[in-house]
Amino acid sequence: MYKAYFVVVLACISLCTVRAQTRGRIPVLIVDGFSNHDWKQTSAVTKWILEESGRFKVDISTVPMDSLARAAWNPSFSNYAVVVQNTNNIQNTRLRWPSHAERNLEAFVEGGGGLYILHSANNAFAHWKEYDKMIGLGWRKSSEGYSLEIGPSNQITRIPPGEGQGTGHGNRFNALIQIVNRHPINKDYPALWQTANTEVYYFPRGPAENLTVLSCAYDSTSTKRTWPVEWVVTYGAGRVYNSSMGHLWIGEFYPPAYRCVGYQTTVIRATEWLATGKVTYNVPAQFPTAERQSLRAENTFKGP
Repeated sequence: MYKAYFVVVLACISLCTVRAQTRGRIPVLIVDGFSNHDWKQTSAVTKWILEESGRFKVDISTVPMDSLARAAWNPSFSNYAVVVQNTNNIQNTRLRWPSHAERNLEAFVEGGGGLYILHSANNAFAHWKEYDKMIGLGWRKSSEGYSLEIGPSNQITRIPPGEGQGTGHGNRFNALIQIVNRHPINKDYPALWQTANTEVYYFPRGPAENLTVLSCAYDSTSTKRTWPVEWVVTYGAGRVYNSSMGHLWIGEFYPPAYRCVGYQTTVIRATEWLATGKVTYNVPAQFPTAERQSLRAENTFKGP
């Protein structure tokens, strides 16, 4: 008990020091290195979105593929206010963070750090039970945790383990995002807004503890049911944001899902909230509505 308390206190002190030193630019660390998605471009465009806002200084730490180098990999999470998790081992479960890095992330978030679970990162690390608690819901088998379904008037039905299906998704489509709970991240958003070329995960599963669903979408291509798209989780003194938005597949370049003004605005606002508990980034006039998408030009991002 004393050791855990000491770790949390140290994390809080480090985090306060980091924030004081940034002088207005929030330090963010993106962790990548393996995924069945285009993780290199995903990290590059995410870094660009955040830094273009003028609010963040973003570093990238890539998990080494060499087994000895990977075993020694140990990023200093305490130097940052937010960690963006962009690794996914769903196709190779032997690829994992070293155990000391897992424990360090737990301590970082428990002590007040922010954790952004970027799209397929919620597919990762089924072996890591504390990770399941941090992400709340993820891509898991039908036996592994509760699923949440959104019903009429935003009623949430908690589906127990063993009922329904494991997590999956149908074809990508221009999903209509529906606000379930107002929050600093979605303050002043329209109640409904269009994303572009998005995956809606059906039967996302996990402990679903200390969790608030922010938005949902109707799965028109598969289950014909409504599922969470964004949610936040409290883990100790820390905050976690998790979303199925942000798909970037191998062979794509800066696709509509990333050019969406609604998506880019949400990335910025969610990261700011994770770091500070507040949001100062305004909703742009070009934000999408229920009737229309809003995409930035293809040439706005020049590439990694």
